[in-house]
Amino acid sequence: MKLYGLKTCDTCRKALKALDDVEFVDVRADGVPQDVLERALAQFGEKLLNTRSTTWRGLDEAERSKPVLTLLTAHPTLMKRPLIVRGDQLWLGWGKDVQADLS
Repeated sequence: MKLYGLKTCDTCRKALKALDDVEFVDVRADGVPQDVLERALAQFGEKLLNTRSTTWRGLDEAERSKPVLTLLTAHPTLMKRPLIVRGDQLWLGWGKDVQADLS
């Protein structure tokens, strides 16, 4: 199982603490593989983009209007976190539903 997130993200740290046998991938340092991003976008759509982030607020309108995949490739910290991958299954965020699925 892989968890894509940020070291400084409280939600990511909570997820890491609760899960066993997880490989952490820091999206700021390592990015997210293109195939994972494409699968996540296909499954979660616009929800994958974190429009409440500091990174989003720093973008101008021209940048914000780019396709989601282009934005996430250029700015991996725009991804809602954590993105958890186990085999061909994906989970986004660390809500009660995700916690119940992975417990």
